[in-house]
Amino acid sequence: LDYAEQSGIPVTSTKSKPWSMDENLAHCSYEAGILEDPNVTPPEDMWKLTVDPTKAPEQPEDFVLHFEKGLPVKAELPGGKTVTDATELFLAVNAIARKHGVGRIDIVENRFIGLKSRGCYETPGLTCLRAAHIDLEGLTMDREVRALRDQFLTFNYAKILYNGLYFSPECKFLLQCVAASQDSVNGAVRCRVYKGAFSVLGRWSDTEKLYDMDESSMDVIGDFRPEDTTGFISVNAIRLKKYGRMMEEAGKKM
Repeated sequence: LDYAEQSGIPVTSTKSKPWSMDENLAHCSYEAGILEDPNVTPPEDMWKLTVDPTKAPEQPEDFVLHFEKGLPVKAELPGGKTVTDATELFLAVNAIARKHGVGRIDIVENRFIGLKSRGCYETPGLTCLRAAHIDLEGLTMDREVRALRDQFLTFNYAKILYNGLYFSPECKFLLQCVAASQDSVNGAVRCRVYKGAFSVLGRWSDTEKLYDMDESSMDVIGDFRPEDTTGFISVNAIRLKKYGRMMEEAGKKM
């Protein structure tokens, strides 16, 4: 800090606020200085993007996010305003989330080189968009496609981005897989922000039909017959019966 002052180099850190900040359109990160002690509580005046959740508005705020092929394409905002431009949509959701204190985290992570690092992050708008997107996937994505995506793509894509390898052949490959997985993620999510929390109020899709309310109902008899499960249960129990018998013969409790 002394060198920066002597050399006329503008920096955001001061001796009274000794931490580094790195801000972009999506988020702000805070590291170093007093934050290197993982047991030090970040001072409240450190957070520059979001309102303290305890001081956020007393009334929740609701909005609707629409997705096509996994991408947000429209936001229906409080007051009846609708936004479709990608940048304006992000900034609008970001503003709502910031006002309600959504998107703060304080974590200890593992760096690429093997060292652990403590970081504090504010990602208000993307916290809402990501949570809404994941919720809509539950309604519209095939079970096995989603399981494979989460098992192989999600962790590795996050790792690639964290390690600064976006412009790599492996990232190009994963992005193509991610895009294919999102073909069916079409619909809308009703969202609420309140006192630092994001919650989903409901979701729907006019084009995807994986979810059928009648088939899933406990009150309506549809094409699915409960007696069909008899064979399914018996077949799935074969290996469990063998395992139980083996444990019994070995004198071990299940």
